[in-house]
Amino acid sequence: MTKNKLERNNIGPTFRCSTEALEIKALHRIVKLIDTAVHLDTVLSAVLKVLHDTLRMERATLALLDEEQERLTIRASYGLSIEEEQRGIYNLDEGIYGQVFRTGSPFIVPDVHSEPLFLNRTGARQMFSKTKISFIGVPVLLGEKPVGVLSVDRLFGEEVSLEEDVFFLTVLATLIAQFLSLNQAIRRDRQKLVQENQSLKARLHSRHKKHYIIGQCKAMQEVFWSIERVAPSQASVLLLGESGTGKELAAQAIHEASPRRDKTFVKINCAALPETLLESELFGHEKGAFTGADGTRAGRFELADKGTLFLDEIGEMPLVLQAKLLRVLQEQQFERLGSNQTRKVDVRIIAATNVSLEKAVADGTFRNDLYYRLNVVPVVLPPLRKRKEDIPILLDYFLKASNKRNNKKVHMSREFLDLLIDYNWPGNVRELQNLMERLVILSTGDILSLSDLPEYFLEPPTEPKELEEPEGMKPSRAEQITNNQDVTPSTPRSLKDLEREQVEAALCRHGWVQARAARELGLTQRQIGYRIKKFNLKRPVYLI
Repeated sequence: MTKNKLERNNIGPTFRCSTEALEIKALHRIVKLIDTAVHLDTVLSAVLKVLHDTLRMERATLALLDEEQERLTIRASYGLSIEEEQRGIYNLDEGIYGQVFRTGSPFIVPDVHSEPLFLNRTGARQMFSKTKISFIGVPVLLGEKPVGVLSVDRLFGEEVSLEEDVFFLTVLATLIAQFLSLNQAIRRDRQKLVQENQSLKARLHSRHKKHYIIGQCKAMQEVFWSIERVAPSQASVLLLGESGTGKELAAQAIHEASPRRDKTFVKINCAALPETLLESELFGHEKGAFTGADGTRAGRFELADKGTLFLDEIGEMPLVLQAKLLRVLQEQQFERLGSNQTRKVDVRIIAATNVSLEKAVADGTFRNDLYYRLNVVPVVLPPLRKRKEDIPILLDYFLKASNKRNNKKVHMSREFLDLLIDYNWPGNVRELQNLMERLVILSTGDILSLSDLPEYFLEPPTEPKELEEPEGMKPSRAEQITNNQDVTPSTPRSLKDLEREQVEAALCRHGWVQARAARELGLTQRQIGYRIKKFNLKRPVYLI
């Protein structure tokens, strides 16, 4: 026996012991990662990094079935760039990935340069063109069903045992499969909890004609009638009304009364996010689509598939996104940010706005074709000042709910109730609800009286004293501001006073959102800001 053979015989057992120790160390690190898992993609990438750091395996990748169950795409990797990952897409009948997936058996390529099945679709191995590279792929099995392929590269060396690598990777693939199964179970449980929560809400609101909305006046009966007629259809619905009139509740009611009631109801406020984030929220993004996109994320359209998507404040959506939204409405198709893969969804759209979309179309800030697409069935939510007979019912409901939350037994005096019925409510039902919650929390006695109300409820009218109406008939300050065009003063007012009243009334109508008030008055935001400062206008406490 030659000296070299003796050396190899002596080194062999030592190396095997060393390899086993490294494999145990790697498994220990991987199990700890899985045990503390929070985000699926992040943990998978960290697991593959362990293969490189501990076992010197190159370009580890995990390819999983896509949502359509038609192709294998790289879900996580180590050693590949984002661009290389995105190129790693394989049909189920091509290349080594297809071979491993179809057979459910490992596949070893001692030299990738001499294997016709090796496609190198990612293009990640050009820098090793003169080096012998081995490739190992093992199936990821859930039960006996393949769901993906785990693969690594090995740089050629006498000390490398590909059979031992296959055994280790098979064990790891089993761990990954169990982790994927656990993650799927958590997602199913979360979705079930969401659906149960929606069902409980539906039961709690059954006493209010199952519409989630309290109201008995004629205007609200017309709203209920419209909801019952439009809900069974697939038509888009446009909810119109001032801020605080209950448009989101009406959208929820339409969903609950529709055939989609057992599916997801997803909502998003189009005015709450800048354009880039809004696009990502709506359509989702791929890993690396923009700075900070560390993983793949489904958008609201995907989350609402087979269900309903509520787009609140649709009038604030940027024009660029309006074009993409129009395409989804027409074709039910879209692409995630950073992806060229077209996705199909079945989503019903309910949109809401408190601005005039017709005026926005005329001003060029809203697409005409999108407006007609959304405005298939318009439903108008009346302001609270036009449904005064509902105010006692609403007050009673919110008072009881607040008493229960705060463990109190507060009641209303007759004068208190009369004044609130007469009040103009520029903030509508939301303002009424917030007022009752605040008064119950701050109350020191068992009866709510006029003295408990904020000062702006009790401000005297601006008319001369001899024209004042009886005490119980005095209009509120907000009502005077909003309806100042109907007031005939006994003495002439200056142009400055008229301008101040117009600006203040517009701000009240739009909940002190300066941009909307400015649009109504034909001013820029800078101009209305100057007038607010000039007239020393203050936002009412109830809107803060």
